[in-house]
Amino acid sequence: MKKLKKFFSAIKLIVRKPALLNLVLNDEDVNRQQVIAKYNLADGLLAVDILDLLPNLHETIDPFCSLDGGSPPLDIALLKGLARRKKDCEYFEIGTWRGESVANVAVVAKHCITLNLPDDEMLKTGMSKAYVDSHRFFSKNIINVTHLQHDSRTFDFSSLNKKFDLIFIDGDHHYESVKLDTQHAFPLLKDESSIIVWHDYQKTPAADIRWDVLRGILDGTPAEKQHDLYHVSNTLCVIYTTQAIASKHLQPYEAPDKYFSMEITANKV
Repeated sequence: MKKLKKFFSAIKLIVRKPALLNLVLNDEDVNRQQVIAKYNLADGLLAVDILDLLPNLHETIDPFCSLDGGSPPLDIALLKGLARRKKDCEYFEIGTWRGESVANVAVVAKHCITLNLPDDEMLKTGMSKAYVDSHRFFSKNIINVTHLQHDSRTFDFSSLNKKFDLIFIDGDHHYESVKLDTQHAFPLLKDESSIIVWHDYQKTPAADIRWDVLRGILDGTPAEKQHDLYHVSNTLCVIYTTQAIASKHLQPYEAPDKYFSMEITANKV
């Protein structure tokens, strides 16, 4: 009886304040249950080993500022390594923060295009000027990087008039935005060997799936391509690849089967 009363009280609150419905729909457990019901993925995606994707992984990550909101070094190394594999790689990125990822990829790619919310729109939503000014910090003067400012939800992707070897989706991580960005990405792929990488599938490289992100990826991916989605080990990333590759579910607290070496040099800006 108490649970029933709570239910009707919640309904009354939502009627009075419809915005509360968004909080309910965005709840992680709600998203998880929807992924399980629709895709039977209670444990998330199967994972591929990063060394199966990039057997000779050896990348220099520069720049890397190790500040809030950025990608971990291995995530950037994954992008750079994938771009390096493709001769004259054409790279497209949705969501450019300080420009670390595209600045690294630009070293090995032919041309890079990034799409991000216009500065004035970010300011209008209440974002601080310091935050907005930090966008494109590392990539704004790179000659083979083109920065586009537009909301990806309303952008005319056909205006790009080109296809891409590698697409990185790292924009708004709410379900609807991830779904839309994913739907827009697939028609932009150049050929069967082209790849999509999504960021922030997990909160850490080992656990805690972001179910709203996974649900957006799955619902935005054509049904016939969903079996080619994998989590990449040791990263926060999901990859779409048609490459035949071994995969498995990663287990929490598995003993390490590899380690990485890093050399750190600090440079004043």
